[in-house]
Amino acid sequence: MFDLERWQEIFETISKNKLRTFLTGLSVASGIFILVILLGIGEGMKNGIEREFQGDAANAIFVYPGVTTKEYKGLNPGRRIQLKNDDFEYTSAENKSELEFKSAVFRIFGGMVTFENESGSYRVEGVYPDYQFLENSSMVSGRFLNNRDVEESTKIVVLGNRVKMDLFKDSNDVLGKYVEISGIKFKVVGVYTDPGGEREESRVFVPITTAQKVFSGGNDINSLSYTLKAKETYEEALAASNNFTSKLETYLKGKHTIAPSDNSAIYINNMLENTKRFYDLIGMIKMFFWGVGICTIIAGVVGVSNIMLIIVKERTREIGVRKALGAQPLSIIGMVLHESIFVTSFAGLTGLIMGLVLLDFVGPMIQTDFIYNPTVNFNVALSTVVILIVAGAVAGFFPAYRAARIKPIIALRDE
Repeated sequence: MFDLERWQEIFETISKNKLRTFLTGLSVASGIFILVILLGIGEGMKNGIEREFQGDAANAIFVYPGVTTKEYKGLNPGRRIQLKNDDFEYTSAENKSELEFKSAVFRIFGGMVTFENESGSYRVEGVYPDYQFLENSSMVSGRFLNNRDVEESTKIVVLGNRVKMDLFKDSNDVLGKYVEISGIKFKVVGVYTDPGGEREESRVFVPITTAQKVFSGGNDINSLSYTLKAKETYEEALAASNNFTSKLETYLKGKHTIAPSDNSAIYINNMLENTKRFYDLIGMIKMFFWGVGICTIIAGVVGVSNIMLIIVKERTREIGVRKALGAQPLSIIGMVLHESIFVTSFAGLTGLIMGLVLLDFVGPMIQTDFIYNPTVNFNVALSTVVILIVAGAVAGFFPAYRAARIKPIIALRDE
């Protein structure tokens, strides 16, 4: 029930102590403001990491050769490992039942791609058809490579959208045109886009067999890429992924005579494992942010509680008169709690709104690699409102309980 007299009392008390009430409210508002900003940053870090992983399939496994750092079976360290076609063919056949997509990659860095008077240096990659799904790419026009292209070593090319814009400008008449890659003509059969952005779209794809023949690659490949078939749970998927990478590493080290403990000769990037590691880290960071925010709010609540104790002390005689006239302890407790919850909630909501407004305006401007569009969703905002109400009740309870225990005769003697 709305009690007008109670509200008049509250505003009268506040008006008598404007500065004290303002400073108390400021501590609560700043606590909520800091909590909202920290949670927004935590969400922004989560968004940033998700965006970083969008460029490739979430469960992709990439294998890169390196340089040996340990002597093994009479071979000196410092050997550069070169992957071969049979590395890909063996591992693909051996793990056929487990694999979803697979591709070897033969790269030509800085390949000169030319169309009429336009040219640019881009990364040329010889791949298998599955590479489209490994890179999470989608077609803007035309098609991707197919098995026939690989079998027949056809001179066709799929352009990244950035490459298409550089060479063909705004023209959509791309399919069927011929571009030159390092002086050799290739027919454009498709244009792709990639969620990884312009960096990922600054590449062109050709059949791996064509790339190896045209660019004197022989049987050399630069990397291996795989995804495993989906599992029912994340834990099962992670276990299968770790088991596959372990078998793959063991095979490649044995075939290329690499010491089992040499971790520099073969590098395996397990995206699923990395994803879990990053999200575990984000979870811990969010917990830390919550802890800092809650501690800040507690500091504000302690301030409110101290102020309410002072107010109870100042109104001791008034409380004695109320009790002498028949006021019940619950009525006294309600009076103090009402004021405490109002001050805490109003100040906290002010801090909440300020934090949300700041994130709304500044958040979209933040475009760093690992913080992207920091926001606070409705559930988090609702949680902070609940925290405010609880904090106000806690801040006022002990002063209210003390006020309720004041004996009228002692209160009336208070000066």
